[in-house]
Amino acid sequence: MQKECPECGEKIVGRVDKKFCSDYCRNAHNNKINKDSKNLIRNTNNRLRKNYRILETLNPNQKTKTTRVKLIERGFDFNYFTSIYKTKAGTIYYFVYDQGYLPLEGDFYALVKRE
Repeated sequence: MQKECPECGEKIVGRVDKKFCSDYCRNAHNNKINKDSKNLIRNTNNRLRKNYRILETLNPNQKTKTTRVKLIERGFDFNYFTSIYKTKAGTIYYFVYDQGYLPLEGDFYALVKRE
């Protein structure tokens, strides 16, 4: 019994358990299947990466203060962060990996780096 490649329909030659005729067909098939979820993940990771670079640039000394305007001017998106840390006192820090920010009064933000 000859098997056909699910991507291109060619006959599969080789091992009995081989599913595709070539690496190209295997990759093309898997890319089609995962296309939608990969776009969402890629876009989210790109936003997280951009937020991280902005925080890293504005916080070279591991602890500083900045304004909301400076963050927004650089393209920071407050909807994307990787974790929230709540202190015993109830203060809430938002983190993008190891770079964090704390909203302060008057549109100021404390920037910190977690060790």
